[in-house]
Amino acid sequence: MKNKKRDNSHSFTAGVYRIFLVMLRRHHLFHLLYAFSCCLILLFVAFSLFFSPPPVANHHHSMSKNSVIDTVNSTSDTKTAFRVAENEESIGHDFWSSRLSKFYYGCSNASGSFQTADVKTNHNRYLLIATSGGLNQQRTGITDAVVAAYILNATLVVPKLDEKSFWKDTSNFSEIFDVDWFISFLSKDVKIIKQLPMKLGKVVTPYYMRVPRKCTPKCYENRVLPIFNKKHAIQLGKFDYRLSNRLDMDLQKLRCRVNYHALKFTDSILEMGKKLVERMRMKCNHFIALHLRFEADMLAFSGCYYGGGEKEKIELGAIRKRWLSLHQKNPEKVQRQGRCPLTPEEVGLMLRALGFGSDIHIYVASGEVYGGEETLIPLKALFPNFHSKETLASKEELAPFSLFSSRMAALDFIVCDESDVFVTNNNGNMARMLAGRRRYFGHKPTIKPNAKKLYRLFLNRHNMTWEEFASKVRTHQIGFMGGPNEVKPGRGEFHENPSSCICEDSEAKAGEYPTPHSYMHEGQGENNKKNVASYVSDELLTVDDHDQDWSDMDYVNGIGAQRKEGLYKNTLIGTDQPELEVLFAD
Repeated sequence: MKNKKRDNSHSFTAGVYRIFLVMLRRHHLFHLLYAFSCCLILLFVAFSLFFSPPPVANHHHSMSKNSVIDTVNSTSDTKTAFRVAENEESIGHDFWSSRLSKFYYGCSNASGSFQTADVKTNHNRYLLIATSGGLNQQRTGITDAVVAAYILNATLVVPKLDEKSFWKDTSNFSEIFDVDWFISFLSKDVKIIKQLPMKLGKVVTPYYMRVPRKCTPKCYENRVLPIFNKKHAIQLGKFDYRLSNRLDMDLQKLRCRVNYHALKFTDSILEMGKKLVERMRMKCNHFIALHLRFEADMLAFSGCYYGGGEKEKIELGAIRKRWLSLHQKNPEKVQRQGRCPLTPEEVGLMLRALGFGSDIHIYVASGEVYGGEETLIPLKALFPNFHSKETLASKEELAPFSLFSSRMAALDFIVCDESDVFVTNNNGNMARMLAGRRRYFGHKPTIKPNAKKLYRLFLNRHNMTWEEFASKVRTHQIGFMGGPNEVKPGRGEFHENPSSCICEDSEAKAGEYPTPHSYMHEGQGENNKKNVASYVSDELLTVDDHDQDWSDMDYVNGIGAQRKEGLYKNTLIGTDQPELEVLFAD
Protein backbone atom coordinates (compact mmCIF):
# COMPACT_ATOMS: atom_id res chain seq x y z
CA MET A 1 0.00 0.00 0.00
CA LYS A 2 2.84 2.36 0.89
CA ASN A 3 4.66 1.54 -2.38
CA LYS A 4 1.50 2.33 -4.31
CA LYS A 5 1.31 5.73 -2.62
CA ARG A 6 4.96 6.43 -3.44
CA ASP A 7 4.37 5.47 -7.13
CA ASN A 8 1.41 7.81 -7.30
CA SER A 9 3.50 10.56 -5.75
CA HIS A 10 6.31 10.07 -8.27
CA SER A 11 3.82 10.04 -11.16
CA PHE A 12 2.30 13.32 -9.90
CA THR A 13 5.77 14.92 -9.64
CA ALA A 14 6.75 13.74 -13.11
CA GLY A 15 3.53 15.11 -14.57
CA VAL A 16 4.07 18.51 -12.99
CA TYR A 17 7.65 18.54 -14.34
CA ARG A 18 6.48 17.80 -17.91
CA ILE A 19 3.91 20.61 -17.73
CA PHE A 20 6.64 22.91 -16.46
CA LEU A 21 8.86 22.11 -19.51
CA VAL A 22 6.01 22.65 -21.95
CA MET A 23 5.12 26.02 -20.44
CA LEU A 24 8.75 27.02 -20.41
CA ARG A 25 8.97 26.33 -24.13
CA ARG A 26 5.89 28.47 -24.71
CA HIS A 27 7.40 31.37 -22.66
CA HIS A 28 4.58 31.22 -20.07
CA LEU A 29 6.87 30.44 -17.15
CA PHE A 30 6.27 33.79 -15.44
CA HIS A 31 2.51 33.44 -15.42
CA LEU A 32 2.73 29.86 -14.17
CA LEU A 33 5.01 30.80 -11.29
CA TYR A 34 2.64 33.58 -10.25
CA ALA A 35 -0.40 31.31 -10.26
CA PHE A 36 1.45 28.51 -8.50
CA SER A 37 2.66 30.90 -5.74
CA CYS A 38 -0.88 32.16 -5.09
CA CYS A 39 -2.19 28.60 -4.78
CA LEU A 40 0.51 27.74 -2.25
CA ILE A 41 -0.34 30.79 -0.11
CA LEU A 42 -4.06 29.98 -0.13
CA LEU A 43 -3.39 26.35 0.80
CA PHE A 44 -1.10 27.42 3.68
CA VAL A 45 -3.72 29.79 5.12
CA ALA A 46 -6.48 27.19 4.84
CA PHE A 47 -4.44 24.48 6.56
CA SER A 48 -3.36 26.89 9.34
CA LEU A 49 -6.96 27.74 10.17
CA PHE A 50 -8.09 24.13 10.00
CA PHE A 51 -5.41 22.72 12.26
CA SER A 52 -5.11 25.62 14.74
CA PRO A 53 -5.64 24.47 18.37
CA PRO A 54 -8.92 25.41 20.15
CA PRO A 55 -8.79 28.19 22.77
CA VAL A 56 -7.87 27.02 26.28
CA ALA A 57 -10.55 27.63 28.90
CA ASN A 58 -9.10 29.57 31.82
CA HIS A 59 -10.56 28.29 35.10
CA HIS A 60 -9.46 31.42 36.93
CA HIS A 61 -10.36 34.94 36.04
CA SER A 62 -7.41 37.16 35.39
CA MET A 63 -7.71 40.62 36.87
CA SER A 64 -6.24 42.21 33.73
CA LYS A 65 -7.84 45.33 32.35
CA ASN A 66 -8.20 43.51 29.02
CA SER A 67 -10.94 41.30 30.45
CA VAL A 68 -13.44 44.13 30.30
CA ILE A 69 -13.05 44.21 26.51
CA ASP A 70 -14.71 40.80 26.35
CA THR A 71 -17.78 42.06 28.18
CA VAL A 72 -18.56 45.75 27.87
CA ASN A 73 -16.55 46.90 24.86
CA SER A 74 -16.75 43.81 22.70
CA THR A 75 -18.73 45.53 19.95
CA SER A 76 -15.72 45.40 17.62
CA ASP A 77 -16.06 41.60 17.39
CA THR A 78 -19.39 40.95 15.69
CA LYS A 79 -19.11 37.20 16.29
CA THR A 80 -18.95 37.50 20.08
CA ALA A 81 -22.26 36.25 21.53
CA PHE A 82 -21.59 37.38 25.11
CA ARG A 83 -21.92 41.15 25.08
CA VAL A 84 -23.20 43.60 27.69
CA ALA A 85 -24.85 46.76 26.40
CA GLU A 86 -22.60 49.68 27.28
CA ASN A 87 -25.30 52.12 28.40
CA GLU A 88 -28.12 49.80 29.37
CA GLU A 89 -30.51 51.42 31.84
CA SER A 90 -32.10 49.68 34.81
CA ILE A 91 -35.11 47.51 34.08
CA GLY A 92 -38.53 48.73 35.11
CA HIS A 93 -39.53 46.44 37.97
CA ASP A 94 -38.99 47.54 41.55
CA PHE A 95 -35.97 45.66 42.80
CA TRP A 96 -35.31 48.15 45.59
CA SER A 97 -37.60 46.32 48.03
CA SER A 98 -39.39 43.02 48.62
CA ARG A 99 -43.16 43.30 48.46
CA LEU A 100 -43.50 40.77 51.31
CA SER A 101 -41.13 42.54 53.69
CA LYS A 102 -43.80 44.96 54.90
CA PHE A 103 -45.41 42.14 56.86
CA TYR A 104 -42.32 41.43 58.99
CA TYR A 105 -40.59 43.43 61.70
CA GLY A 106 -37.89 43.13 64.33
CA CYS A 107 -39.16 41.98 67.74
CA SER A 108 -36.67 41.66 70.58
CA ASN A 109 -38.57 42.66 73.72
CA ALA A 110 -38.09 40.30 76.67
CA SER A 111 -40.87 37.99 77.76
CA GLY A 112 -42.56 38.29 81.14
CA SER A 113 -40.51 35.40 82.54
CA PHE A 114 -37.18 37.04 81.74
CA GLN A 115 -35.47 38.03 85.00
CA THR A 116 -34.18 41.57 85.26
CA ALA A 117 -30.68 42.61 86.31
CA ASP A 118 -31.68 43.95 89.72
CA VAL A 119 -33.13 40.54 90.62
CA LYS A 120 -30.46 38.16 89.38
CA THR A 121 -27.11 40.00 89.45
CA ASN A 122 -24.59 38.74 92.00
CA HIS A 123 -22.84 41.95 93.04
CA ASN A 124 -19.60 40.15 93.85
CA ARG A 125 -19.04 38.80 90.32
CA TYR A 126 -17.36 40.82 87.60
CA LEU A 127 -16.95 39.58 84.03
CA LEU A 128 -14.43 41.09 81.63
CA ILE A 129 -13.90 40.09 78.00
CA ALA A 130 -11.17 40.85 75.48
CA THR A 131 -12.45 40.94 71.91
CA SER A 132 -10.44 40.00 68.84
CA GLY A 133 -10.42 40.84 65.15
CA GLY A 134 -11.80 43.84 63.31
CA LEU A 135 -14.80 46.00 64.12
CA ASN A 136 -17.55 43.53 63.29
CA GLN A 137 -15.86 40.49 64.75
CA GLN A 138 -15.50 42.49 67.94
CA ARG A 139 -19.15 43.42 67.70
CA THR A 140 -20.12 39.75 67.83
CA GLY A 141 -17.94 39.35 70.93
CA ILE A 142 -19.53 42.34 72.68
CA THR A 143 -23.03 41.06 71.91
CA ASP A 144 -22.26 37.59 73.23
CA ALA A 145 -20.47 38.99 76.30
CA VAL A 146 -23.69 40.63 77.52
CA VAL A 147 -25.50 37.30 77.21
CA ALA A 148 -22.64 35.48 78.98
CA ALA A 149 -22.83 37.97 81.86
CA TYR A 150 -26.57 37.37 82.12
CA ILE A 151 -26.05 33.58 82.20
CA LEU A 152 -23.42 33.94 84.93
CA ASN A 153 -25.43 36.50 86.99
CA ALA A 154 -22.38 38.77 86.76
CA THR A 155 -21.73 42.47 86.33
CA LEU A 156 -20.14 43.15 82.94
CA VAL A 157 -17.21 45.52 82.66
CA VAL A 158 -17.27 47.52 79.41
CA PRO A 159 -15.48 45.24 76.91
CA LYS A 160 -11.89 45.83 75.90
CA LEU A 161 -11.34 46.12 72.16
CA ASP A 162 -8.55 44.38 70.26
CA GLU A 163 -5.58 46.70 69.73
CA LYS A 164 -2.93 44.17 68.72
CA SER A 165 -4.34 42.24 65.77
CA PHE A 166 -3.68 42.79 62.08
CA TRP A 167 -5.65 46.06 62.10
CA LYS A 168 -3.66 47.58 64.99
CA ASP A 169 -6.41 50.04 65.86
CA THR A 170 -5.84 51.68 69.24
CA SER A 171 -9.45 52.85 69.60
CA ASN A 172 -11.17 51.93 72.85
CA PHE A 173 -14.86 51.13 73.30
CA SER A 174 -15.96 54.69 73.98
CA GLU A 175 -14.21 55.96 70.83
CA ILE A 176 -16.30 53.66 68.63
CA PHE A 177 -19.55 53.21 70.54
CA ASP A 178 -21.67 55.46 72.72
CA VAL A 179 -20.73 53.85 76.03
CA ASP A 180 -23.31 55.68 78.17
CA TRP A 181 -26.12 54.66 75.83
CA PHE A 182 -24.82 51.07 75.90
CA ILE A 183 -24.93 50.95 79.71
CA SER A 184 -28.30 52.66 80.12
CA PHE A 185 -30.14 50.79 77.37
CA LEU A 186 -29.19 47.41 78.84
CA SER A 187 -29.59 48.41 82.49
CA LYS A 188 -32.69 46.24 82.94
CA ASP A 189 -30.98 43.20 81.45
CA VAL A 190 -27.39 43.27 82.71
CA LYS A 191 -25.55 45.56 85.07
CA ILE A 192 -22.60 47.15 83.21
CA ILE A 193 -19.80 49.29 84.65
CA LYS A 194 -16.93 51.12 82.94
CA GLN A 195 -14.10 49.67 85.03
CA LEU A 196 -13.43 47.27 87.89
CA PRO A 197 -13.99 48.70 91.36
CA MET A 198 -11.24 49.29 93.89
CA LYS A 199 -10.78 46.85 96.77
CA LEU A 200 -8.64 47.90 99.75
CA GLY A 201 -7.29 50.76 97.67
CA LYS A 202 -6.29 48.51 94.76
CA VAL A 203 -7.95 47.55 91.49
CA VAL A 204 -9.17 43.96 91.56
CA THR A 205 -6.95 41.70 89.43
CA PRO A 206 -9.09 39.45 87.23
CA TYR A 207 -8.44 35.75 86.71
CA TYR A 208 -7.70 35.05 83.04
CA MET A 209 -9.22 32.07 81.22
CA ARG A 210 -10.85 31.02 77.96
CA VAL A 211 -14.01 29.16 77.08
CA PRO A 212 -14.42 26.93 74.01
CA ARG A 213 -16.01 28.15 70.83
CA LYS A 214 -19.81 27.79 70.78
CA CYS A 215 -19.95 27.38 74.55
CA THR A 216 -23.54 26.67 75.68
CA PRO A 217 -25.17 28.11 78.83
CA LYS A 218 -24.47 24.79 80.57
CA CYS A 219 -20.85 25.06 79.42
CA TYR A 220 -20.56 28.51 81.07
CA GLU A 221 -22.12 27.21 84.25
CA ASN A 222 -19.77 24.24 84.43
CA ARG A 223 -16.56 25.98 83.44
CA VAL A 224 -16.84 29.56 84.72
CA LEU A 225 -19.16 29.50 87.74
CA PRO A 226 -16.80 27.32 89.84
CA ILE A 227 -14.03 29.88 89.25
CA PHE A 228 -16.34 32.68 90.38
CA ASN A 229 -16.64 30.90 93.73
CA LYS A 230 -12.89 31.51 94.21
CA LYS A 231 -12.23 34.60 92.13
CA HIS A 232 -14.55 37.57 92.05
CA ALA A 233 -13.35 38.89 88.67
CA ILE A 234 -12.79 36.79 85.54
CA GLN A 235 -11.53 37.90 82.16
CA LEU A 236 -12.40 35.75 79.15
CA GLY A 237 -9.75 36.16 76.48
CA LYS A 238 -10.02 36.01 72.70
CA PHE A 239 -13.75 36.34 73.00
CA ASP A 240 -15.06 35.67 69.50
CA TYR A 241 -17.78 33.14 68.67
CA ARG A 242 -17.66 31.85 72.24
CA LEU A 243 -21.42 31.50 72.58
CA SER A 244 -23.55 28.77 71.07
CA ASN A 245 -26.29 29.43 68.55
CA ARG A 246 -28.46 27.08 70.58
CA LEU A 247 -30.04 29.44 73.08
CA ASP A 248 -33.58 29.84 74.32
CA MET A 249 -35.79 32.54 72.85
CA ASP A 250 -35.20 35.14 75.56
CA LEU A 251 -31.42 34.89 75.32
CA GLN A 252 -31.57 35.22 71.55
CA LYS A 253 -33.74 38.30 71.92
CA LEU A 254 -31.22 39.73 74.38
CA ARG A 255 -28.59 39.29 71.69
CA CYS A 256 -30.77 41.32 69.33
CA ARG A 257 -31.33 44.09 71.86
CA VAL A 258 -27.59 44.43 72.26
CA ASN A 259 -26.70 44.28 68.59
CA TYR A 260 -29.51 46.31 67.04
CA HIS A 261 -30.28 48.82 69.79
CA ALA A 262 -27.59 49.12 72.46
CA LEU A 263 -24.52 49.25 70.21
CA LYS A 264 -24.75 52.75 68.76
CA PHE A 265 -21.76 54.50 67.18
CA THR A 266 -20.43 57.71 68.69
CA ASP A 267 -21.93 61.01 67.56
CA SER A 268 -18.85 61.93 65.50
CA ILE A 269 -18.99 58.65 63.55
CA LEU A 270 -22.76 58.88 63.09
CA GLU A 271 -22.50 62.48 61.87
CA MET A 272 -19.84 61.66 59.27
CA GLY A 273 -21.70 58.54 58.18
CA LYS A 274 -24.88 60.60 57.74
CA LYS A 275 -23.00 63.07 55.54
CA LEU A 276 -21.81 60.27 53.27
CA VAL A 277 -25.36 58.92 52.94
CA GLU A 278 -26.75 62.38 52.21
CA ARG A 279 -24.16 62.96 49.50
CA MET A 280 -25.12 59.67 47.86
CA ARG A 281 -28.80 60.66 48.03
CA MET A 282 -28.00 63.97 46.32
CA LYS A 283 -26.63 62.03 43.37
CA CYS A 284 -29.48 59.51 42.99
CA ASN A 285 -32.81 58.37 44.41
CA HIS A 286 -31.58 54.83 45.06
CA PHE A 287 -28.10 53.40 45.39
CA ILE A 288 -26.31 50.11 45.91
CA ALA A 289 -23.67 49.62 48.58
CA LEU A 290 -21.12 46.94 47.74
CA HIS A 291 -18.86 45.38 50.35
CA LEU A 292 -16.27 44.34 47.79
CA ARG A 293 -13.82 42.70 50.23
CA PHE A 294 -11.20 42.00 47.58
CA GLU A 295 -8.21 42.95 49.70
CA ALA A 296 -5.04 40.85 49.82
CA ASP A 297 -5.70 39.40 53.30
CA MET A 298 -9.14 38.09 52.29
CA LEU A 299 -7.82 36.48 49.12
CA ALA A 300 -4.88 34.99 50.99
CA PHE A 301 -7.06 33.54 53.71
CA SER A 302 -9.54 32.10 51.22
CA GLY A 303 -6.79 30.17 49.43
CA CYS A 304 -8.19 31.18 46.05
CA TYR A 305 -6.29 31.94 42.85
CA TYR A 306 -7.22 34.68 40.39
CA GLY A 307 -4.88 34.21 37.45
CA GLY A 308 -2.08 36.49 38.65
CA GLY A 309 0.64 33.92 38.06
CA GLU A 310 3.69 33.33 40.21
CA LYS A 311 3.62 36.91 41.52
CA GLU A 312 0.15 36.42 43.00
CA LYS A 313 1.05 33.04 44.50
CA ILE A 314 4.15 34.44 46.21
CA GLU A 315 2.42 37.58 47.54
CA LEU A 316 -0.67 35.86 48.89
CA GLY A 317 1.37 32.90 50.13
CA ALA A 318 3.46 35.24 52.28
CA ILE A 319 0.29 36.69 53.83
CA ARG A 320 -1.13 33.21 54.50
CA LYS A 321 1.82 32.51 56.81
CA ARG A 322 0.26 34.99 59.24
CA TRP A 323 -2.23 32.25 60.23
CA LEU A 324 -0.10 29.49 61.70
CA SER A 325 -2.90 26.92 61.79
CA LEU A 326 -4.13 27.61 58.26
CA HIS A 327 -3.59 24.54 56.12
CA GLN A 328 -2.84 24.65 52.40
CA LYS A 329 -5.91 24.67 50.19
CA ASN A 330 -6.59 23.48 46.65
CA PRO A 331 -7.61 26.71 44.84
CA GLU A 332 -9.79 24.97 42.27
CA LYS A 333 -11.60 22.95 44.93
CA VAL A 334 -12.22 26.04 47.06
CA GLN A 335 -13.57 27.86 44.03
CA ARG A 336 -15.88 24.97 43.09
CA GLN A 337 -17.24 25.02 46.64
CA GLY A 338 -18.18 28.68 46.23
CA ARG A 339 -15.82 29.92 48.94
CA CYS A 340 -13.97 32.50 46.87
CA PRO A 341 -14.94 36.17 46.67
CA LEU A 342 -16.03 37.15 43.17
CA THR A 343 -13.70 39.42 41.23
CA PRO A 344 -14.91 43.03 40.87
CA GLU A 345 -15.76 42.27 37.23
CA GLU A 346 -17.83 39.22 38.22
CA VAL A 347 -19.74 41.25 40.81
CA GLY A 348 -20.51 43.83 38.13
CA LEU A 349 -21.70 41.19 35.67
CA MET A 350 -23.94 39.63 38.32
CA LEU A 351 -25.58 42.96 39.10
CA ARG A 352 -26.07 43.85 35.45
CA ALA A 353 -27.60 40.41 34.86
CA LEU A 354 -30.02 41.01 37.76
CA GLY A 355 -31.29 44.12 35.99
CA PHE A 356 -29.23 46.96 37.47
CA GLY A 357 -28.25 49.17 34.54
CA SER A 358 -25.13 51.24 34.02
CA ASP A 359 -27.04 54.28 35.33
CA ILE A 360 -27.04 52.91 38.90
CA HIS A 361 -24.83 54.59 41.50
CA ILE A 362 -22.66 52.26 43.58
CA TYR A 363 -20.96 52.98 46.89
CA VAL A 364 -18.02 50.61 47.33
CA ALA A 365 -16.92 49.79 50.87
CA SER A 366 -13.42 48.46 50.58
CA GLY A 367 -9.88 48.75 51.72
CA GLU A 368 -7.01 48.62 49.25
CA VAL A 369 -8.14 46.28 46.47
CA TYR A 370 -5.63 43.61 45.47
CA GLY A 371 -4.21 44.57 42.09
CA GLY A 372 -5.01 48.24 42.62
CA GLU A 373 -6.93 50.43 40.24
CA GLU A 374 -6.40 48.03 37.35
CA THR A 375 -8.55 45.42 39.11
CA LEU A 376 -11.44 47.91 39.36
CA ILE A 377 -11.45 48.89 35.67
CA PRO A 378 -14.00 46.23 34.59
CA LEU A 379 -16.39 47.10 37.44
CA LYS A 380 -16.14 50.82 36.71
CA ALA A 381 -16.79 50.15 33.02
CA LEU A 382 -20.00 48.34 33.96
CA PHE A 383 -21.02 50.96 36.56
CA PRO A 384 -19.41 54.34 35.83
CA ASN A 385 -21.18 55.99 38.80
CA PHE A 386 -18.64 54.64 41.26
CA HIS A 387 -18.24 56.14 44.74
CA SER A 388 -16.43 55.57 48.04
CA LYS A 389 -15.98 57.50 51.24
CA GLU A 390 -12.73 58.87 49.78
CA THR A 391 -14.54 60.31 46.75
CA LEU A 392 -17.48 61.65 48.75
CA ALA A 393 -15.51 63.34 51.55
CA SER A 394 -12.36 65.41 51.69
CA LYS A 395 -9.15 64.29 53.37
CA GLU A 396 -9.77 66.90 56.05
CA GLU A 397 -13.21 65.48 56.82
CA LEU A 398 -11.84 61.93 57.03
CA ALA A 399 -8.75 62.90 59.03
CA PRO A 400 -10.26 62.05 62.48
CA PHE A 401 -11.04 58.54 61.20
CA SER A 402 -8.43 57.69 58.56
CA LEU A 403 -5.75 56.43 60.96
CA PHE A 404 -8.17 54.07 62.70
CA SER A 405 -9.38 51.05 60.73
CA SER A 406 -12.39 50.42 63.00
CA ARG A 407 -13.64 53.98 62.67
CA MET A 408 -13.28 53.84 58.87
CA ALA A 409 -15.09 50.49 58.90
CA ALA A 410 -17.86 52.08 60.98
CA LEU A 411 -18.41 54.74 58.29
CA ASP A 412 -18.73 52.04 55.64
CA PHE A 413 -21.08 50.12 57.94
CA ILE A 414 -23.42 53.12 58.21
CA VAL A 415 -23.59 53.73 54.44
CA CYS A 416 -24.09 50.03 53.71
CA ASP A 417 -26.84 49.83 56.32
CA GLU A 418 -28.64 52.87 54.88
CA SER A 419 -28.30 51.76 51.24
CA ASP A 420 -31.34 50.65 49.26
CA VAL A 421 -29.59 47.44 48.22
CA PHE A 422 -26.59 45.94 49.99
CA VAL A 423 -24.34 43.52 48.10
CA THR A 424 -21.90 41.34 49.98
CA ASN A 425 -19.01 39.58 48.27
CA ASN A 426 -18.00 37.22 51.08
CA ASN A 427 -19.31 35.48 54.18
CA GLY A 428 -17.27 37.54 56.63
CA ASN A 429 -18.28 39.34 59.79
CA MET A 430 -19.42 42.65 58.30
CA ALA A 431 -21.46 40.84 55.65
CA ARG A 432 -23.23 38.70 58.24
CA MET A 433 -23.78 41.55 60.67
CA LEU A 434 -25.34 43.74 58.01
CA ALA A 435 -27.42 40.91 56.54
CA GLY A 436 -28.96 40.23 59.95
CA ARG A 437 -29.47 43.89 60.72
CA ARG A 438 -31.19 44.55 57.41
CA ARG A 439 -33.49 41.57 58.00
CA TYR A 440 -34.36 42.89 61.44
CA PHE A 441 -35.09 46.40 60.20
CA GLY A 442 -37.56 45.60 57.43
CA HIS A 443 -35.81 43.00 55.23
CA LYS A 444 -34.05 45.60 53.10
CA PRO A 445 -32.67 43.81 50.02
CA THR A 446 -29.33 42.15 50.66
CA ILE A 447 -27.74 40.31 47.73
CA LYS A 448 -25.40 37.48 48.56
CA PRO A 449 -23.81 35.84 45.50
CA ASN A 450 -24.61 32.16 45.08
CA ALA A 451 -20.90 31.72 44.44
CA LYS A 452 -20.95 27.97 43.90
CA LYS A 453 -23.42 28.17 41.02
CA LEU A 454 -22.06 31.44 39.64
CA TYR A 455 -18.52 30.04 39.50
CA ARG A 456 -19.52 27.47 36.88
CA LEU A 457 -21.54 30.08 35.02
CA PHE A 458 -18.67 32.57 34.84
CA LEU A 459 -16.37 29.86 33.45
CA ASN A 460 -18.73 29.18 30.56
CA ARG A 461 -20.10 32.65 29.95
CA HIS A 462 -18.42 33.10 26.56
CA ASN A 463 -20.23 30.02 25.28
CA MET A 464 -23.64 31.68 25.62
CA THR A 465 -25.42 34.89 24.79
CA TRP A 466 -25.80 37.66 27.33
CA GLU A 467 -29.53 36.93 27.54
CA GLU A 468 -28.86 33.29 28.43
CA PHE A 469 -26.25 34.30 30.99
CA ALA A 470 -28.53 36.89 32.63
CA SER A 471 -31.39 34.39 32.84
CA LYS A 472 -29.18 31.82 34.58
CA VAL A 473 -27.86 34.44 37.04
CA ARG A 474 -31.40 35.39 38.03
CA THR A 475 -32.26 31.71 38.52
CA HIS A 476 -29.19 31.01 40.65
CA GLN A 477 -29.82 34.08 42.82
CA ILE A 478 -33.32 33.01 43.87
CA GLY A 479 -33.20 32.79 47.66
CA PHE A 480 -30.05 34.92 47.91
CA MET A 481 -31.69 38.35 47.79
CA GLY A 482 -32.45 39.07 51.45
CA GLY A 483 -36.19 38.46 51.40
CA PRO A 484 -38.22 36.94 54.26
CA ASN A 485 -37.78 33.25 55.04
CA GLU A 486 -34.85 32.64 52.70
CA VAL A 487 -32.92 30.96 55.50
CA LYS A 488 -34.09 28.02 57.56
CA PRO A 489 -34.53 28.99 61.23
CA GLY A 490 -31.69 27.65 63.32
CA ARG A 491 -29.39 27.44 60.30
CA GLY A 492 -26.42 29.65 59.66
CA GLU A 493 -24.77 32.05 62.02
CA PHE A 494 -27.27 33.80 64.30
CA HIS A 495 -26.08 37.33 63.56
CA GLU A 496 -26.81 36.72 59.87
CA ASN A 497 -30.13 35.02 60.51
CA PRO A 498 -31.71 36.40 63.72
CA SER A 499 -34.85 34.33 63.23
CA SER A 500 -35.90 34.50 66.88
CA CYS A 501 -36.13 38.28 66.59
CA ILE A 502 -38.26 38.54 63.45
CA CYS A 503 -42.04 38.47 63.75
CA GLU A 504 -44.96 38.61 61.38
CA ASP A 505 -47.84 41.04 61.52
CA SER A 506 -50.42 38.41 60.65
CA GLU A 507 -53.35 40.83 60.85
CA ALA A 508 -51.74 43.18 58.33
CA LYS A 509 -50.91 40.24 56.10
CA ALA A 510 -54.54 39.11 56.25
CA GLY A 511 -55.61 42.52 54.99
CA GLU A 512 -56.92 44.09 58.22
CA TYR A 513 -54.26 46.78 57.96
CA PRO A 514 -54.10 48.13 54.40
CA THR A 515 -50.93 50.04 55.29
CA PRO A 516 -48.93 48.17 57.92
CA HIS A 517 -47.35 50.33 60.57
CA SER A 518 -43.62 50.84 60.76
CA TYR A 519 -41.85 47.71 61.89
CA MET A 520 -38.69 49.58 62.79
CA HIS A 521 -40.14 50.24 66.22
CA GLU A 522 -41.29 47.45 68.43
CA GLY A 523 -43.54 47.39 71.45
CA GLN A 524 -46.65 48.72 69.70
CA GLY A 525 -49.09 45.87 69.92
CA GLU A 526 -46.33 43.28 69.96
CA ASN A 527 -48.36 41.00 72.21
CA ASN A 528 -51.03 40.86 69.50
CA LYS A 529 -48.52 39.59 66.95
CA LYS A 530 -47.24 36.06 66.63
CA ASN A 531 -43.98 34.64 65.46
CA VAL A 532 -43.68 34.03 61.77
CA ALA A 533 -45.70 31.11 60.39
CA SER A 534 -44.20 29.11 57.58
CA TYR A 535 -45.08 30.05 54.06
CA VAL A 536 -43.86 29.69 50.53
CA SER A 537 -43.06 32.95 48.78
CA ASP A 538 -44.68 33.07 45.37
CA GLU A 539 -42.14 35.55 44.14
CA LEU A 540 -39.29 33.12 44.83
CA LEU A 541 -40.63 29.88 43.38
CA THR A 542 -39.67 30.39 39.75
CA VAL A 543 -37.53 27.26 39.32
CA ASP A 544 -37.89 23.61 40.21
CA ASP A 545 -36.58 22.58 43.58
CA HIS A 546 -34.30 19.95 42.03
CA ASP A 547 -32.44 22.66 40.14
CA GLN A 548 -30.85 23.76 43.41
CA ASP A 549 -27.98 22.16 45.26
CA TRP A 550 -29.33 21.74 48.80
CA SER A 551 -26.48 19.77 50.28
CA ASP A 552 -24.26 22.63 51.38
CA MET A 553 -26.62 25.59 51.56
CA ASP A 554 -28.25 27.32 54.48
CA TYR A 555 -30.21 29.31 51.91
CA VAL A 556 -33.21 27.28 50.83
CA ASN A 557 -34.54 29.50 48.05
CA GLY A 558 -37.59 30.79 49.85
CA ILE A 559 -39.16 27.44 50.61
CA GLY A 560 -38.45 27.17 54.31
CA ALA A 561 -39.28 24.36 56.70
CA GLN A 562 -43.04 23.86 56.84
CA ARG A 563 -43.51 23.27 60.53
CA LYS A 564 -46.91 23.19 62.22
CA GLU A 565 -45.59 25.10 65.20
CA GLY A 566 -44.46 28.01 63.01
CA LEU A 567 -41.25 28.74 61.19
CA TYR A 568 -39.58 30.81 63.88
CA LYS A 569 -41.13 29.34 67.00
CA ASN A 570 -38.54 26.83 68.12
CA THR A 571 -35.01 28.15 68.20
CA LEU A 572 -33.51 24.89 69.38
CA ILE A 573 -34.42 22.85 66.33
CA GLY A 574 -31.01 22.93 64.68
CA THR A 575 -27.56 21.93 65.76
CA ASP A 576 -24.70 24.36 65.70
CA GLN A 577 -23.51 24.74 62.14
CA PRO A 578 -19.78 24.94 61.45
CA GLU A 579 -18.66 28.46 60.68
CA LEU A 580 -17.76 29.17 57.07
CA GLU A 581 -14.25 30.50 57.62
CA VAL A 582 -15.04 32.25 60.89
CA LEU A 583 -11.68 33.96 60.78
CA PHE A 584 -12.65 35.91 57.68
CA ALA A 585 -11.90 39.45 58.68
CA ASP A 586 -14.21 42.44 58.51
